[in-house]
Amino acid sequence: MKILNLYACLGGNRYKWNEVKNDIEVTAIELDPYLAELYQERFPNDNVIIADAHQYLLDHYQEFDFIWSSPPCPTHSRARYWGFGANGKKPIYPDMKLYQEIIFLQHHCKSKYVVENVIPYYDPMFNPKKRGRHLYWTNFNLPNVLSNRGGKLKEKDTNSESLNHYNSFHDYDFRKYKGDQLILKIARNLVDYEAGKTIFETALGIMSQPKTIQKSLL
Repeated sequence: MKILNLYACLGGNRYKWNEVKNDIEVTAIELDPYLAELYQERFPNDNVIIADAHQYLLDHYQEFDFIWSSPPCPTHSRARYWGFGANGKKPIYPDMKLYQEIIFLQHHCKSKYVVENVIPYYDPMFNPKKRGRHLYWTNFNLPNVLSNRGGKLKEKDTNSESLNHYNSFHDYDFRKYKGDQLILKIARNLVDYEAGKTIFETALGIMSQPKTIQKSLL
């Protein structure tokens, strides 16, 4: 089974996929070379490519059985919106690559796909499925509960305590990252691995059904 993992970061969504299906071939696309190196260290059998995920999707979507995309969320987030005016921050355009990918996949992709992002400060388009503090655009139904590991993580008093909390929650030491991005931002944005596992398990279950049953599950 060939899987495309776009904007792969540190593979929070991918962490438990091998518990669902062992014989998978994952291609991970990540633009940050430091994140790509750590992803490869974490998942040595995956094919990691340092490239623009948005363009890679357009060029290679037909080659995969399952596609996961998590486009950058900061320009859509409520936190960014609430921060306008604070510390000299100016309003910026939301990055519409998110909706470009959703429209493209809805109309051209024959395989199962997931586009994941935060709940934005505006009314989202194209009828996403809200689960916890995330939105998912998919071409198959999702369970109402994706993870029983708790809801929104509570920030601790200090950055160090917050990071320790995320390290434990995601089973990963984020201090390994030595790139230019904020470590806490990376930690906050990583997908809960149980949610990633549930979504992959759901897609795989539908794909294994006869075509007539698949249509009733979409």
